[in-house]
Amino acid sequence: MQSHRAHDLDAAERLYREVLELRAAQPDAMHYLGVLCHQRGRSDEGVRLIEASLKITPKHPDAHNNLGNIHKECGRFADAERCYRKALACGPQHYNAQNNLAVVLEAQERLEEAFEAYAKLLRQAPKFALGHYLMGIFLRNNAREVEHVEQSVECFRTAYALDPHNLRALEALGVSLYALQRREEAAQVYRDWLAREPEHPVARHMLAACGGAEAPSRAEDAYVRDIFDKFADSFDEQLLKNLNYRAPQVLAVALGDVLPAATGELDVLDAGCGTGLCAPLLRPYAKHLVGVDLSGGMVEKARLRGGYDELEVIELTCHLQAHPDAYDVIVSADTLVYFGELQDALNAAHHALRPGGWLAFSLEAAEGHDDRVELAPSGRYQHTRRYAERALVAAGFTLVHIATDKLRKECGQPVVGWVVLAQRQ
Repeated sequence: MQSHRAHDLDAAERLYREVLELRAAQPDAMHYLGVLCHQRGRSDEGVRLIEASLKITPKHPDAHNNLGNIHKECGRFADAERCYRKALACGPQHYNAQNNLAVVLEAQERLEEAFEAYAKLLRQAPKFALGHYLMGIFLRNNAREVEHVEQSVECFRTAYALDPHNLRALEALGVSLYALQRREEAAQVYRDWLAREPEHPVARHMLAACGGAEAPSRAEDAYVRDIFDKFADSFDEQLLKNLNYRAPQVLAVALGDVLPAATGELDVLDAGCGTGLCAPLLRPYAKHLVGVDLSGGMVEKARLRGGYDELEVIELTCHLQAHPDAYDVIVSADTLVYFGELQDALNAAHHALRPGGWLAFSLEAAEGHDDRVELAPSGRYQHTRRYAERALVAAGFTLVHIATDKLRKECGQPVVGWVVLAQRQ
């Protein structure tokens, strides 16, 4: 278990198996080996091991909770719900199981039940900082009235007061304040943060996002790494289940209209691959599928998901510049939203494509017919259609197609984006 906690998974797996050789069916060894198998991408084996351990210790709430986590992360929400309810039946004060139950109820769009589950958690554990933070995220994600966003502000304030190390609560507090048009209060949150940590990339970026400082031409690498390394474990859950994230599917449909039949003959780059959500959509087209991302935490999740022939932790423009005429298709789902100025990245993409190759990417749409980019309070950039068209033409692309679609939801409202296809002639 010490090796497991230290992330030395090779040693931990070897030692768990040694325990099981010495004492077959030792339930704790089976339980934690099951967790480890899931972490290494062998989720079915993990389920079998934890289920076997529960036949020996059927009232072990941690084992029920961890089994639920595997089902949840594999998208089997009904199975996960059953596990969390069993964990709570065995241990009514198991706060993580109560929190996880709320998450899967939300993922099943049973919002009233999810709210009650979060509320019960906070009644049971009023000093559980993570519970207040997640209730705030729930209220803001599913806001139907402005009061819900106002309530999220109080949740984030409480979460941070209880756990000053939870910087995500501070960031979320600023976003909610800005959404309520309380811009100076939002800016003050980030100024106070910078007073304590003058070089923190998230505080610096978000102060600019709410208008308290000059916006950079693109998000700093340190900001992107910090955000997504910390977000890696819950990325799929938050985006897919709670924010109705659709960018990979939308881009795949758009590409399907211009690419030849999916016969596995193309060299494809997933530029900003994240946890690998695009991999199963791109794999049918690819003889060689490469994924790159700036966040090592996200790349590790993509490695576990599988589907790529090659994965690399690198800034995408650097990778593109280093690989001339290397790809038939480049896809970038919600990655260029962290670039204000797009020209360098689009020049590099044109350079990395072979003649006739296609670039597909998504942007968040800024309103208006002018040539403009702006940093939104979410920390992501928004571009007008004219800006995107000009930058693509300047990079040398032709046959540019730009359509609108809903990419996700935020504060209960859909986020409209540009779905862009461009070809190198």
